[in-house]
Amino acid sequence: MPTSLTTLFSPALLSEIKAVARPHQFRQGDVLIEPGQPMAYIPIVLSGCIKILRPDGDSEVLLYYLRATDACALSVSSLLTNEQRSIRAIADEPTQVLMIPARQAQEWLGQFADWRQFIFQTYQKRFDDLLDTFDSVAFSQLDERLVAYLNRKAALVGGRHLYLTHDEIARDLNTSREGISRLLKQLERRGQVLLARNKISLLTTV
Repeated sequence: MPTSLTTLFSPALLSEIKAVARPHQFRQGDVLIEPGQPMAYIPIVLSGCIKILRPDGDSEVLLYYLRATDACALSVSSLLTNEQRSIRAIADEPTQVLMIPARQAQEWLGQFADWRQFIFQTYQKRFDDLLDTFDSVAFSQLDERLVAYLNRKAALVGGRHLYLTHDEIARDLNTSREGISRLLKQLERRGQVLLARNKISLLTTV
């Protein structure tokens, strides 16, 4: 059992998880969840990063990221309410996930206080993420949203080199590639970033 989970869950729950959970490795770009897909499993991230997006017509809006020990609140909500959610989950880098079967995830809510606490904390963390996303979309200009996005990605990878295409950034921010390219060029002229093919290096805190 990964060390990251032993600090979250009791030995009794860890034993249950070990008995039923299925580890799975995803490559960068692999899709874990499609819009409207029934939730047979609750994914808990062991390593790597997953981004959660919501389709919006012909584009998608980035909702939040999942890192080690995170679970997707919208997946949990879909499981508990038996309703399908219109979200897409994509591995943002090579990612290892522990897949918890839906039936056991429901049963544990009544059996293990530490599992209930984990689910409640998952809701709170993702709610805070969604508020940040809403604030960014509702109150920030595109240049401010781009800066926040780059800083957030740098914090996630723990470094200043981001391997991203302009298309990918545009999709995540639900805007045009041309607009993103123009703003990145402005940041480069200010000496804040260095642009290369599919790579953005942060020279300062953007």
